[in-house]
Amino acid sequence: MKFTPVRSRVRTAALALSAVAALTFGTTATAATTGAAAAPAPAKQGPTSVAYIEVNNNSMLNAGKYTLADGGGNVFDVAVIFAANINYDTGTKSAYLHFNENVQRVLDNAATQIRPLQQKGIKVVLSVLGNHQGAGFANFPSQQAASAFAKQLLDAVAEYGLDGIDFDDEYAEYAEYGNNGTAQPNDSSFVHLVTALRANMPDKIISLYNIGPAASRLSYGGVDVSTDFDYAWNPYYGTWQVPGIALPKSKLSPAAVEIGRTPQSTSADLARRTVDEGYGVYLTYNLDGGDRSSDVSAFTRELYGSEAVHTP
Repeated sequence: MKFTPVRSRVRTAALALSAVAALTFGTTATAATTGAAAAPAPAKQGPTSVAYIEVNNNSMLNAGKYTLADGGGNVFDVAVIFAANINYDTGTKSAYLHFNENVQRVLDNAATQIRPLQQKGIKVVLSVLGNHQGAGFANFPSQQAASAFAKQLLDAVAEYGLDGIDFDDEYAEYAEYGNNGTAQPNDSSFVHLVTALRANMPDKIISLYNIGPAASRLSYGGVDVSTDFDYAWNPYYGTWQVPGIALPKSKLSPAAVEIGRTPQSTSADLARRTVDEGYGVYLTYNLDGGDRSSDVSAFTRELYGSEAVHTP
């Protein structure tokens, strides 16, 4: 079977690293507020469902429009803002966090685009992706540089009241390591970045889109950051692929589907396998503003034993 690339769109050492990161950052993102306490969603038994939403074209609110016919629980537990970028400043020779106008609009309007989801009990996570400029998670030249970028991520989570960060080091076509005179991936970069972020964001989500140089460099100098991730998922839609990361099944999504493109029969098969093999996460991509209840029900029937209901 031909795999379709994911995106179609344009502890001594560990303790030392954590201590340095904590001293560097000072405050943590745990103080970030969401503006209103999250209302507990009706109980739902089954895997965690994740929805990546392309905010260049679609609203984050789409993730809150689907509930289960039986019990009324949210279909989606985590909604991912896709995507912020890691850019490169050629003057300072450093990476920086960048929001395009569509991502910035979602963040600036958190009261109407993010809080309604959180009030339903849906976590909202910011995905970060390379942007053709040579900067990526895998080529920070030093621990200091990695910690500086982690600080920017932490600040974004705190400022906008987000529930965490998703790392997507997807293909050379996005990060384009080596552009602008940047270095190729190294073994320490992503370990430093994740260590610094987790040390200062202990109660937030850190997820891994299991692809690219960063995903294959999770251990350095006796420090393995695998267990710092809350979730990791398969990056190829319409397929089954267990992420090669040392996490329990409850935190892994071997299934990945693109809503509206992956055949409903495939979505159902992948959902059934998720349950049968005891995995705890089910990943979806590209939830748009139409009524996708038929596509969504294809997997909710298998995951939760219920049809999905769309409420405009």
